[in-house]
Amino acid sequence: MPVNKRSKYRGSRTCGSGTHKNRRGGGSRGGRGHSGGCKHHFVRYFMQGNTYGKDGFFHTQGTTDTVMDVGILDMMTGSLLQQGIGVQEGDVVTIDMTRLGVDKVLGGGKVLHKLRVSARSFSEQAKQKIEGAGGQTVII
Repeated sequence: MPVNKRSKYRGSRTCGSGTHKNRRGGGSRGGRGHSGGCKHHFVRYFMQGNTYGKDGFFHTQGTTDTVMDVGILDMMTGSLLQQGIGVQEGDVVTIDMTRLGVDKVLGGGKVLHKLRVSARSFSEQAKQKIEGAGGQTVII
């Protein structure tokens, strides 16, 4: 004969949950919303496809330029002439920095050769060093 399963807690005030205060609030279920997603509700949070960390709008702060110091460029003049990137015109070496993938020339190092350098931008110190050695700067 079948047994009626509903009658187990019939007439009981708390239906097997201890005292009458035990099933109140979000604490009885481990918090509300996404709480406990990285702790005690990890599996449920992971199975729902939720992720941790930052998510959403990404704001770029600026562009990064590829740079090179003028001292390194001065040391590379011999190899640039051999590769065909630099051109010797009398005593002046002409170099196009866009062929090297460099956007800006900075002023670190010493300049010993007369250089005619074309780039998108130069620092003030780089201009002074190139022109001080008898060279020329050309902004593309």
